[in-house]
Amino acid sequence: MTQTEVDRYAIHFFYMVSIEEGKAISELFINEQIRDKEVRVIGEDGEQLGIMSPKEALKLAEEAGVDLVKIAPTAKPPVCKIVDYGKFKYEQTRKEKEAKKKQKVIEIKEIRLSPNIDTNDLNTKINAAKKFITKGDRVKVTLRFRGREMAHMNSSKHILDDFAQALADIAVVEKAPKVEGRSMTMFLAEKR
Repeated sequence: MTQTEVDRYAIHFFYMVSIEEGKAISELFINEQIRDKEVRVIGEDGEQLGIMSPKEALKLAEEAGVDLVKIAPTAKPPVCKIVDYGKFKYEQTRKEKEAKKKQKVIEIKEIRLSPNIDTNDLNTKINAAKKFITKGDRVKVTLRFRGREMAHMNSSKHILDDFAQALADIAVVEKAPKVEGRSMTMFLAEKR
C-alpha cells in the first residue's frame, strides 16, 4: 500500500467514525462518498474535464494519485475537483484565517444620558462619543427616563438632537431618536 492510499484510507475511516458518532467533520464529500448520477469534473490544474459518472471521475483521480472532492454540491450537476484532499483542506482553512484577519469588527458603544444632564456633563459624554467614533465604532446614545421624567419625554428630545449636532462634523445619525420603553435611543456612525 502506498502512502497516498494509506492517507486516503485514514481520511475515509476517520470520516466514517465521525458519522457514526453523529458528528460530520466536513461538509465536503470525497472519493466513494460521492453518490450522484453524474458530476462535472475539474482537473488538478483547473481545466474542465466535462460531465461524467463519479466512477469515471474517481478512476481519473486514482490514476493521478489524489482524491476526488465535491466542491460545489448545490450546482447542477455537482462540481468535483481532482485534488489532494489534505492540501485542499489546509489551503481552505488558511484562506478563511486570512479573510478573518482582514475583516474589521465594528462594536457598538453605548452612552447613557438623563433628561436633566448638565452642559459640562453633556460635553464630557460628547468627547467620549468622539473617541469611539474616530476609532470606527458605532455609538448608541440612550436617554433614560425615571419616575416623573416619563411625563416630559417629548420635551427632552432636544438633548439627543444637540448631541448629534455637536458630533455632526465626524458622525451621521444612523437611526433617528426612537422611544423604547423607558428610554429614547439614537445610533451614530462615522461619516464616510
